[in-house]
Amino acid sequence: MSVRLIVRTFSELCITAGALIILFVVYVLFWTGVKAAGATEGQIDELQNQWAHGAVTAPAPAPSGPKQSGPKPSASAPAPKAYRDGKPFAMLYIPRFGKDWEWPVLENTKVRTLQKGLGHYRGTAAAGATGNFAVAGHRRTYGDPFKDFPKLRPGDAVVLTDGTTWFTYRIDRKPYRTVPSDVGVIDPVPRKSGFEGPGRYLTLTTCDPEWGSSHRLIAWAHLDATQPVTDGRPAAFHS
Repeated sequence: MSVRLIVRTFSELCITAGALIILFVVYVLFWTGVKAAGATEGQIDELQNQWAHGAVTAPAPAPSGPKQSGPKPSASAPAPKAYRDGKPFAMLYIPRFGKDWEWPVLENTKVRTLQKGLGHYRGTAAAGATGNFAVAGHRRTYGDPFKDFPKLRPGDAVVLTDGTTWFTYRIDRKPYRTVPSDVGVIDPVPRKSGFEGPGRYLTLTTCDPEWGSSHRLIAWAHLDATQPVTDGRPAAFHS
């Protein structure tokens, strides 16, 4: 085989490899975002349709515990149905991430679910309930919902609605970095959060580093206020 043929073959292989790399990058950076946008819009439409017909969902009730002081969700709505696996049941807003940042929350944290929005950890608390309402989301790809996760600061609002009530949570500390096996971060009283005793908490989780998954970033918040959706958007959107 001549040197010229070897060089030409090597060059063609490099070009092919380069083209494949470019296609992969386009898929990761662009196409997954396009797919997520369409899927997310579909989940939001489904939620709006549910709420227009008065359908509000919630997890099966947990065993009763000691009464808690502090803000309570509106009691005017009828008893909600259980969350449906893989289906949307709430909308989440984080003003720190921009005025247009809004994502549907679906039940479970499976790969296919997180391609459509944020995922609620099965077995964790309902929105606004005593316990820990825990949510996972992609840092990058599929719309990059938690791209700006490290920007979260104490006092930032995390606003959730189930169609009848607005729940405003407040971040308690800067994001905490840990490993994927540290499942205690979504306990009813999340470990290492600084919270003491039962309460109404929220946990957000995402991957770290930005384009990897060797670690997790965690943000913890406590329920600060509730109000019916009929009263309009809460003040947290304007602060």
